[in-house]
Order: sequence, then C-alpha cells, then structure tokens
Amino acid sequence: MSTALVDGQQLILQRDRWRCAIGRGGIRADKQEGDGATPRALLPLRRVLYRADRGPAPRCAVPVEPIGPADGWCDDPADPAYNRPVTLPYAGRHEELWRADAVYDIIGVLGWNDDPVRPGRGSAIFLHVARPDYAPTEGCIALALPDLRAALVAGLTAIEVA
Repeated sequence: MSTALVDGQQLILQRDRWRCAIGRGGIRADKQEGDGATPRALLPLRRVLYRADRGPAPRCAVPVEPIGPADGWCDDPADPAYNRPVTLPYAGRHEELWRADAVYDIIGVLGWNDDPVRPGRGSAIFLHVARPDYAPTEGCIALALPDLRAALVAGLTAIEVA
C-alpha cells in the first residue's frame, strides 16, 4: 500500500513529486456538493476506470475497468443513486464519464462520501488527467497523463489531502 500526499500544488509519492491541480474551491474539511473544493481527508483509491479506445489499461494496485459511452456518475443529492455510477441515459443530474476531451481517459475513483453516502457531502471525487494548463477542477485531483500513469504503476492506493 502506498499513500501519496497532496499539499495543494503537488502529489508526493515516495520520492516522486508531480504537479497537480485541485478543486477551484481549495482544500476543505467541510466539503459540500457544488463548492468546488477538494476534501481534506485520507482518500482510498477504490478502483481505476479507463478509456480502452485511447490507451492501454493502466498498471496499478487496485481493480481496473474499461468505461464506455453509457457510463455516468450521479451528482444529484436528491437522487437515490447519488455519488454512484449510473448507466446513461439517466434522468437524475449526472456526469458523463465518456468525454470528448482527455480529462477522464483515466479515472481513479477515490473513496469520498461513499461508505456511507451522505446526500450533499460531495460526489465524484476522482483522480484524473489534468488539463494542459492545470486549470482547477470541480474538487478532483488531476495529474498530467504520464504522471498519473507513473503514480499508479508506483502502487498508489490512497491520497492524503492535507
């Protein structure tokens, strides 16, 4: 098991340091849906999803699953599927995981508000591919694609957001 540290600008794993993007709302212990914050917490890496049409399966220490055009994630606190994967089309508010850009080509599903799920405490906190300019996320942690692959190969199993 390898736990990385995120200090707001870098993800640090063992001797490696990679630039990262975090949520536009900064780091918050009182994370709420829609605040754009990255939760201050120990976030276990539950599994990794990837676009098989855009690259090989990432090598990592957790289960890996391909995604397809019908994969989504519910971010509607009033919906029974809140903070869970859904199949599209889906009536409740949701994110599409199969995106035109490369941001979700690899998605590390982080354990935030999932055991148990509490409506309104935040959803879809992922480790994913950063935009080229490292623009802030909606609360996720993002790395350049080569860095994301390197962190996964190094055995990443959790992220401590400080």
